[in-house]
Amino acid sequence: MTAGSSSMESVRYWWGIIVAKTMGDEAKIFTLSQVSEHNQAHDCWIVINGKVYDVTKFLEDHPGGDEVLLSSTGKDATDDFEDVGHSESAREMMEQYCVGEIDPTTIPKKTKYTPPKQPHYNQDKTSEFIIKILQFLVPLAILGLAVGIRIYTKSA
Repeated sequence: MTAGSSSMESVRYWWGIIVAKTMGDEAKIFTLSQVSEHNQAHDCWIVINGKVYDVTKFLEDHPGGDEVLLSSTGKDATDDFEDVGHSESAREMMEQYCVGEIDPTTIPKKTKYTPPKQPHYNQDKTSEFIIKILQFLVPLAILGLAVGIRIYTKSA
């Protein structure tokens, strides 16, 4: 079965796993659900930068402990990996654990969090209409009082 084939690239399916053959190299492409099945200490796979890594043998040697790796299963752990700031030697060491690539269409899109709209909170529970009327009438009353005092003191 060929999908999107050209003279340089073809895609084949083997036991439900896409096996992509490009220029003689075979790279397995896994879906996120397939990778998510490997989430135990005896079988642990993670996804970083579009590649799938079987880190089962590395769990005991990981400087951050095995819980860090186990908590990164079943999702794209790229952000977690990059936030820590791994060394170049750690990045080179990863290649020996690479078992294939992830099908990017199976990774859910990141959505930006937008907080829900909050209604305006009026602490003293008076209606906004009354507040607006008072904002208009109080200065007008002060002005009227000042004019009244001025007229009264001028005539006296």
